[in-house]
Amino acid sequence: MSAYKHGVYIFEQPTSIVPPVRVGAAMPIVFGTAPVHKLIGTETGSVNDPTLCYSYNEAVEQFGFDSDYSSYTLCEFFKAYFALFNVAPIVVVNVFDPATHKTSVVAEIQTFADDEFALNHDGVVGSVTVKNQAGDTTYTIETDYEFDNITATISRVATGSITEGETVTVDYDYGDPSKVDTDDIIGGIDGTTGAPEGMELVNSVFPKFGMVPGQIVAPGWSHDPGVAAVMHSKASNINAHFKAIAVVDIDSNTVTQYTDVSATKNTNNLTDELLVVCWPKVKLGDEEFWMSSQVAGLIAQVDGDNEDIPYTSPSNKNFQMNAAVANGEEIWLGPEQANYLNGQGIITALNFVGGWKCWGNRTGCYPSVTDVKDAYLPIRRMFNWIGNTLVLTFWQKVDYPVNRRLIESIVDSANIWLNGLTARQFILGGRVEFQQDENSVTDLMDGIIKFHVYVTPPSPAREIDFILEYDPAYVETLFG
Repeated sequence: MSAYKHGVYIFEQPTSIVPPVRVGAAMPIVFGTAPVHKLIGTETGSVNDPTLCYSYNEAVEQFGFDSDYSSYTLCEFFKAYFALFNVAPIVVVNVFDPATHKTSVVAEIQTFADDEFALNHDGVVGSVTVKNQAGDTTYTIETDYEFDNITATISRVATGSITEGETVTVDYDYGDPSKVDTDDIIGGIDGTTGAPEGMELVNSVFPKFGMVPGQIVAPGWSHDPGVAAVMHSKASNINAHFKAIAVVDIDSNTVTQYTDVSATKNTNNLTDELLVVCWPKVKLGDEEFWMSSQVAGLIAQVDGDNEDIPYTSPSNKNFQMNAAVANGEEIWLGPEQANYLNGQGIITALNFVGGWKCWGNRTGCYPSVTDVKDAYLPIRRMFNWIGNTLVLTFWQKVDYPVNRRLIESIVDSANIWLNGLTARQFILGGRVEFQQDENSVTDLMDGIIKFHVYVTPPSPAREIDFILEYDPAYVETLFG
C-alpha cells in the first residue's frame, strides 16, 4: 500500500537522448619483451601485467629501455609510438620474466684492472658468487667486493681479501630475452594460478582501464604465423563485444623480394579483414623498425588529427624513416611495385612524392574479399569504431523494460549521433531503424531487440584520373 501523499512532488525519468560514449579508436595493446630486470630496485619488473602508459618517460620508468630492439621489442615500439609519432596512450604487456628466462654462467674468469671489471653479461638476476681462480675460496660481498647491478660491474674493496690485479671466477644468472618464444607471446591460462598470460590478457584491458583496444601489435613477433593467427582471433572478439585490428608483419629478413611477399601472405593465412599486413622493415638513421610499429603510430597520429575518428586512411601519410630495408639491405620500390603489393592486400613504404609515405589502404582479406566494409582499412576501422561505440553507449539500457520508450530512446539517440557524423563528413550518411521483420514476437517476448544500422563511411580516393584531350578549336586563338 503506497503512502498517503499531500502536496507537490517531483519525479525524474531518464533522458530520452543518450550522449555517445567516446572510444579511443587507435589505442594499441602491444606485446613483447622489455628489460624490466635492469630497473633500479627490481629483479623481475612487470611481467604479464597490462600497464597503461601515457608518455615515453612513463613507459621507460615502468619497463626500462635498451636500444637492442631485437632483444627488447617493446623498446622499439616505445621509440616509434611516443618519440617518432608523439601519440598516446598504449597498454603494454611484457612477457619477459627474468626469473624464468635466464641463463646461468659458471666460473666466468675475470681479472681486476684498476680494481674493477665488468661481467660479460648485464642484467644479472639474483646474487653473484666470486671465488679465487682455484675455486677454493669464496669472497664476501661488501667485505671483499661490491657489485653494481646496473652496470654489471664488480669492484674490489681495498680492505678485503682480494689482492690487487687478482684473477677470479664469477658465478651468476642473467636475464636472457632469447629464451622468450612465441608460446610466451601467445600465452594462455597459467595451469597453477589460473591467471591469463600473453595475448590472453587482451580481455583484461577494458575491465581494468575502461578503454577498448583499437590495435593489437607485437613487433618482432607478429611475423610468426602462429602469433598472427592469435592476434587476429583476439582482435575479432574482445570481451565478446568489441573489435580491433591486428597489425602484423611479413618477415623481410627472410622474404627479401617484393614478388615473394604475396605468396608468403597467403601461405601464412594472413587473409582476414581485421589484419593489416606490412612489408618490409623501415629504417631511421641506424635504427631499424618493424613496419607494424610505425603503422600503429601513424594510424594513431592520423586519428588524432581527425577528432579521434578513424575515417581517414594512414596511406600517403609520412612514415618516420629514411630507408626501406629487407635483411638489412636497402630496397627501393617504385609505384608499380608498391601498387602490386597494395593489390595483394599488403601495406608498404613508398618514396615518390613528398618523402617516405605509408602506401596502401587494403586489409589482409583483399583481393579474395572485395566487400568494401572489409577490404578498405579506414572503412573496416570505422565499422569497428561505430560498433564499439554503440555497445558502450547503450550498455546502460540493458535490462530496461522493452517498450516504445526504450526503442525510441535508442533509435533517436543513435540517429542524432550518426547525423552529427554525417554533418561533419566523417560518414556520408547513416541511420538506425527498428524493423518489424527483424524482431520476431518470440524474440521480443524473450527480451531480444534488434536494431538495423545503415552507415556509409567514405572510401579513400585510391585512384584519381584526369582525361586529357587535344581540342583543335583552340587553334582559332592564333587569329585573335
